[in-house]
Amino acid sequence: MVNEIASAQTGNQNITVKDTIIKPDSTRNKKPPGTKSQAPAANSQKSARSFTAPNSVLSSKKDTTPSAGGLKSIGKAVAEDSSFVDNVNKIKYLYGKAHVTYEDFELDAEYIRVDENKHQIFARGAIDPKTRRYVGRPLSKQGTEKPVASDSLLFDYKTKKGKIWNPASEQEGNFISGGQAKRLNETEVAYRNVIFSTCDLPFPETHFGIVITKGIGQKNRIISGPAYLEIAGVPLPLAIPFGFFPKPDSRTSGVILPTFGEDAKLGFYLRNLGYYIGLNDNIDVTTMASLYSKGSYELSSNIRYLKRYKYGGNLTLSYGSHNYGLAGDPPVKDFNVAWTHSQDPNANPGTTFSASVNAGTQSFYRNSPGQSNYNLESLTQNNLRSSISYGRVWAGTPFNLNVSLGHSQDLTKKTVTLELPTFSFNMSTLSPFDSKDRVGEQKWYQRITVGYSLVGTNKLNDIPESELFKANTFSKRLQNGLQHQIPVAFNTTVLKYFQFSTGANYTERWYMQTIRRRFDRGSVAGQVLPVTDTIAGFARAGEYSLNASFSTKVYGTIPFKKGNIKAIRHVSTPSISFNYRPDFGDPSYGYYKTAVSSATVPYPYYAQRYSIFEQSVYGGPSPGKQAGIGFSLDNTIEAKVKAKSTDTSGIDRKIPILQGLTFSTFYNFAADSLKLSNINFSGHTAILNQKVNINFSGSFDPYVTQVRDSISNGNLQNYIRRINRYSWQDGKLPMLANFSFSMSGSLNPATFRPKTQVPVGTTLQTMDPNQAQRLAMINSDPGAYIDFNIPWNLSLNYSFNYSNNIINSSSSNTIMLSGDVSITQKWKIQYNSNYDLKAGKLSDATSFAIYRDLHCWDLSVQWLPFGFYKSYNVTLKVKASILQDLKLSKRSDYTNNQNFN
Repeated sequence: MVNEIASAQTGNQNITVKDTIIKPDSTRNKKPPGTKSQAPAANSQKSARSFTAPNSVLSSKKDTTPSAGGLKSIGKAVAEDSSFVDNVNKIKYLYGKAHVTYEDFELDAEYIRVDENKHQIFARGAIDPKTRRYVGRPLSKQGTEKPVASDSLLFDYKTKKGKIWNPASEQEGNFISGGQAKRLNETEVAYRNVIFSTCDLPFPETHFGIVITKGIGQKNRIISGPAYLEIAGVPLPLAIPFGFFPKPDSRTSGVILPTFGEDAKLGFYLRNLGYYIGLNDNIDVTTMASLYSKGSYELSSNIRYLKRYKYGGNLTLSYGSHNYGLAGDPPVKDFNVAWTHSQDPNANPGTTFSASVNAGTQSFYRNSPGQSNYNLESLTQNNLRSSISYGRVWAGTPFNLNVSLGHSQDLTKKTVTLELPTFSFNMSTLSPFDSKDRVGEQKWYQRITVGYSLVGTNKLNDIPESELFKANTFSKRLQNGLQHQIPVAFNTTVLKYFQFSTGANYTERWYMQTIRRRFDRGSVAGQVLPVTDTIAGFARAGEYSLNASFSTKVYGTIPFKKGNIKAIRHVSTPSISFNYRPDFGDPSYGYYKTAVSSATVPYPYYAQRYSIFEQSVYGGPSPGKQAGIGFSLDNTIEAKVKAKSTDTSGIDRKIPILQGLTFSTFYNFAADSLKLSNINFSGHTAILNQKVNINFSGSFDPYVTQVRDSISNGNLQNYIRRINRYSWQDGKLPMLANFSFSMSGSLNPATFRPKTQVPVGTTLQTMDPNQAQRLAMINSDPGAYIDFNIPWNLSLNYSFNYSNNIINSSSSNTIMLSGDVSITQKWKIQYNSNYDLKAGKLSDATSFAIYRDLHCWDLSVQWLPFGFYKSYNVTLKVKASILQDLKLSKRSDYTNNQNFN
């Protein structure tokens, strides 16, 4: 076929076209592995030439008439450039983006020849005269099989046999390219000198794979003769006399190869030896184990499940036994449970169920860093939180129910808080005096709204880990309670411009236990703490409050006649409110009691006031009468700017300058002194096209603060005392008690460009369960996905805090920087660091990462240069998911810091 010459004669015209196997890329001097030099490329002028034929497009309709071996099922035969028919030899020539369809066989190529006498279809590409690259490679497809690209092919449409030069096809993540392939029948293909790899590029771009010198490919497997490993065109002395390469079209169970190495404290290790079980299309199980020469071991089992359009989740059970101490010391046992579950919102309308569980021993991440892939965030976290929640909304009613199980774990204090469970039953606000059939405006009483909410819980609060599973923990330390809330509100407009609202809130709490406090006989104040007793029995606590408020808006505009700014508008929203709440600390309510110690000589008696609901889950009413007026003033400033010259709509733009600046305070008439509260202020705005957010807040103390001296244990100490006198009475401004300022934002080149419409399925709200599962995998290993399309990213978070009480003042000034920058299209550097501007030093959590995209491979370098967790990790791994365990790593763990250099 290589040396065959097709001759076509018609009239006085004689056309000769030489069919040949052309190299994959004329700009490269490479050949498929293990093959001899191919025939020279056809003349580019002949291959790419265009001539006039009787018809520029040949189209043959399906012929169903009987014929002795004729081409009787051509559904389509077209060419974009030109076509030619040799009626004498029954040969059709198609030039320029040709396309042929025969029964279930489809073929696209730059040049196609159909020979009806020999029942053959030949196709090849052509060399572009400008770029000198081989273009228009044949792309063939038969039935439900995946398309196969090649340099050229010869196909017998009668026997269904064919021969392909330099094929490139994919089967479930496995790619075959280079060499030759011969189709023996509909189920078997013979291979010669092909590369079996996980790279989706055709030869010679594929630079890693197994060269199969001879083999037979079937639907689910390849049986080969001699085969050897080749990297970047260099054969390695790793060969086998024969082989069996599966090509599964479904999940397949198998062994996960481990990694070897040495840990300075645990000894030599065999890490992440495992087995994968693909139970079915909805669930799989991965079990991993790590063994250390000094007796430590780690076990983990991960279960993934997914029911399309219904739910999906991931469950991981981990256990570790480590001996970081001396030989003979008992090992430290650790465990961890991690579970995430999400439900498709369309699966059960009105019902939701979700889970996010992360619970275990406080030393798990520190003692088992390998199971979290030495993730710095996991190693340094101080809290673990879990939540399992169920929600139900009754359509057509104002009622909804939420039930949840909660877990909170303080790794520093080694305490656990459990909520078993917490539920809330809510009724959305409604107007009981309004009618659905009302005609006309609402009357004043029809504007009254009422709501209701009920929450309840069973709670274990701050239980030490060592006592969590003891028999008497639940019986003696379990707290429970119910809380009812009924808000009543009324809103209306007064004198067109003023908004008036008033309302009342009633809260009632029910408990099955309260506390009593007492001093033992002979106790001395400051030396012996009071004894707290728990009293069983039903107790209720009710409290209420009343409120009313007026608010309006005041607008001010400053016009500009010149420049791009047309006007600046200031909107001020003053508000005044009245609040009343009685003193629930009064003895008549019975919510507060006093513990009194016995009088002893020479010490007097000592009294302590306390609330009987002090240790209850929802607390109790607070003491102190409140009857006063609150003031607040909110301000916003924005500019109106002329439309850009490129804006065809001509609509002026509104640019926020100050999105909010609020001042507030409260004056309590019922207080005996210091009636005015601190003057609080807060504000926020955004810059750089609303991408960088700025927030600030603080408070002023309006009263005079005096400094006094005292002597304690022979040392002179200072203390402060606020007196009932305003600072402006002495001609001074109020003292700044505290101030905070923060700035955060994420910048990249897309920040300064207009947003494009987000396609469906590309956001957290529109993604399907399969996308959500893939996102969860990326979040668990951020290094698994690197976007080289964005040249740089910068995340900035600056924070400044100041507090002052005259005697002592403190401040903090830190900045956090994280992001990445692409050095080239294939190199990217990531960084993450905190810098203390006051101390002038970098945080120990500073980290750097370098990524190199090798197409089929990934090279990553993780480096923590400072602190206790300083370490590095260099990993070279295959991208393909089926070969994730094929990787080479060089690591210096944080446990080897004494050897780190």
